[in-house]
Amino acid sequence: MSKMSTKHTRHALNGATMGTRWSALFFMAQGHDPEPIQAALQAAVDAVDAQMSTWNKASDLMRLNAALVGDWVAVPEQLREVLRLGLEAGRATGGAFDIGMGDAVMAWGFGPQDAAPDRIREAMTANRQPAHTALEIAGTHVRKSAPVALDLNGIAKGYGVDRLANTLRAHGIENALVGIDGEMRALGLRPDGQAWTIAVEAPDPDRRAPHSILALEEAAVATSGDYRHWIEVQGRRLSHTMDPDRRAPLLASPASVTVVARTCAEADAWATALMVMGFERGAACAQKRGLNALFQLRDADGETRSMGVGRLFR
Repeated sequence: MSKMSTKHTRHALNGATMGTRWSALFFMAQGHDPEPIQAALQAAVDAVDAQMSTWNKASDLMRLNAALVGDWVAVPEQLREVLRLGLEAGRATGGAFDIGMGDAVMAWGFGPQDAAPDRIREAMTANRQPAHTALEIAGTHVRKSAPVALDLNGIAKGYGVDRLANTLRAHGIENALVGIDGEMRALGLRPDGQAWTIAVEAPDPDRRAPHSILALEEAAVATSGDYRHWIEVQGRRLSHTMDPDRRAPLLASPASVTVVARTCAEADAWATALMVMGFERGAACAQKRGLNALFQLRDADGETRSMGVGRLFR
């Protein structure tokens, strides 16, 4: 494959979104102004945040959460797309990925409010259906057929990365690397004709260090783990990833799961689902579905070992 012209200029753009940062790395011919692209990328992630945030009571998602059971609610196209993806992932994983965990996420302090024992008890004892059986989408409208509190934190960042990628392509940029908080998507190739390189992080809560390096072309990668977002209860760290059966943080799970997929939303959802399933069930599911997944497992002494599924991680 021929290399890009050496007259192309490197651009590394970034901005704030979803409590973290987005990034975009690409090359353009000299003399092209990157400012319109910066504005378009920021607008793309702002739209995702405005529609899907659980930290903003005025978001479209929170408006849907506040609606009465049985009421049809008009929601924007992007939110409908993510809800549809979430429901498909819920069905495909037998409920291991469930976008209807909002009450548990909030109760345990992974939202705008601190953890509250009374809300934890209520979330754990409530008779809730999984979202893929409690939510209906028809045309431009969505309704709850049973009580459900929606939370899209397991897929919204990945979808935001996909929106960054789509925005660059709309501006004629076919080779780039985009990401939000470690969820990444590679478009095309680097200027030297090589694949984009992305570090898989070691599951260490005290420092950021690479575990391994991936070389990706036209693919996305997402990692779910227990080492970045957690709370401490009675001296024990509990991950932000929820167990849909208990409606509480996972008690036993891999230290992290990394998934490589076609889109970042898909990788994001499956990384969460495989964390919930655990290594044995998750690895069997990944193998059955042809997924590329890396499980990092922590033993009783805190040491980690890696187990891979799929061609990329064997």
